[in-house]
Amino acid sequence: MSVLVPTLQHLRGDYRRATLDRLIALATASTALVILCLTDLVTGPSGMSLAEVWSALRAGPWGEDLVASTILWQLRMPQTVMGVLVGSCLGLAGLQMQTILSNPLASPFTLGFSAAAGFGAALAMMFGGLIPLPTFVVVPASAFLMTLIACALVYFVALLRGSTPEILVLAGIAVLFFFQSMQSLLQFLASPEVLQQIVFWLFGSLLKASWTSVTVIATIFALCVPLVIRDSWNLTLLRLGDVNASSLGLSVDALRKRSFLLVALLTAGAVSFVGTIGFVGLIAPHVARAAVGEDHRFALPLSAVIGAVILIGASVFGKFISPAAVIPVGIITAVAGVPMLFVVIARRGSGDIS
Repeated sequence: MSVLVPTLQHLRGDYRRATLDRLIALATASTALVILCLTDLVTGPSGMSLAEVWSALRAGPWGEDLVASTILWQLRMPQTVMGVLVGSCLGLAGLQMQTILSNPLASPFTLGFSAAAGFGAALAMMFGGLIPLPTFVVVPASAFLMTLIACALVYFVALLRGSTPEILVLAGIAVLFFFQSMQSLLQFLASPEVLQQIVFWLFGSLLKASWTSVTVIATIFALCVPLVIRDSWNLTLLRLGDVNASSLGLSVDALRKRSFLLVALLTAGAVSFVGTIGFVGLIAPHVARAAVGEDHRFALPLSAVIGAVILIGASVFGKFISPAAVIPVGIITAVAGVPMLFVVIARRGSGDIS
């Protein structure tokens, strides 16, 4: 007993230190996000100074300087908030995807959700005139609907063949290639004007953001987050393997299906308004795991924050290198994601990632 008590005290001390380190990592990432958001609000093609931005920020949306208030609150602020929400959705969905598929190279786009959204948007741009609704409503609604259809296809295959990681990945690859081919067909048939719209949408840009789209994505995010956090312990347990998790009483198939549906909703909400944005859902979970380990109580919120940091960082970088014509964030994340992906593969090859 005299040996056991110091051992338990030592374990408690280690746990407290580990928890403190994880909270510090989360606080550091959150601080970096706040700094990047402020930088994103300050930078832009209008040439507003820091003092003007700060004055407009303090005055609120209905300040006396109508030009500054309009630029900050109606143009820049929705884009920044949208970047935070989209990055958080993709980071959160990416960690869930890598966990339920036991695949470090998985992302929300592995199951073809992004390609389905692109096809839905292209379809709306070509034939949306037949529907008596504005284009800014039809395009994201069509993208969202096609993403849910892709989810339903994969889910149907999972019901027939079982929701194992292998079945989900194979069904997702089939859905991915199907919607990519349909998307290419529409691009081939589109007129030059519509083709230009489709290509720009596929780049992925925050310039489409408005307070309406921000409200829609914020609602989806707010509805999904409690359900994701509720399964944080179960997702941590799943990292032990299906057999060990099942022996401890976890319903692995039910957890995969729940997480799969949440990933579909988060991804659909993220891409339906801003277009295709790659690598965020792939890289953010690896950074989160490197910082806090496999405890999903901390890894889930940190992955969401890191996803937002990556996307807002891409927005700021795009404004710095091209102030007059802001480069779409989807292009920047794709270019920056390639070396990050090589790092992930290298660590995978050395056995550092399980």
